[in-house]
Amino acid sequence: MTLADRLRAALAATHDEGPVLLSGDLRDISADSDGAPMPAAVVVAVTDRPSPGVILTQRTDSLRRHAGQIAFPGGRIDPGAAGATAAALRGARGEIGLQPDAVELVGVADRYRTITGFEVQPVVGVIAPGLAFVPQPEEVAAVFEVPLGFVLGPANHVETS
Repeated sequence: MTLADRLRAALAATHDEGPVLLSGDLRDISADSDGAPMPAAVVVAVTDRPSPGVILTQRTDSLRRHAGQIAFPGGRIDPGAAGATAAALRGARGEIGLQPDAVELVGVADRYRTITGFEVQPVVGVIAPGLAFVPQPEEVAAVFEVPLGFVLGPANHVETS
């Protein structure tokens, strides 16, 4: 079974329709003027290797929002956009140069709401290891990979054969 197949099975088993609210997210802070959460999407790019990793970015310190934060690449879902997947891939291409055709789309994970007023749709995809990323210097200070087991925790570690 491929890594993409294993991830698809995991997403199918745990998908939820509503946004996940984390502690601290229960405060109703909104990024837009009408009180509704701002829709956004990110790419959870999982590297296809025996011990998979996840690509993350560090935002530049000069940004008005999210300065210095560690984040998945992605961005807002603009009105009239082609949906969360298109927005996530567009954001990842703009932020780190990840080409959409380099991502084997797997599915979407549960939406979650951030304390800063965004409702984020994670779009999960598998990428080849060793891709060269080109960070957009005004937004991204660094691009790096962390082991997927570190992100999930030891009880949920994913190994491929």
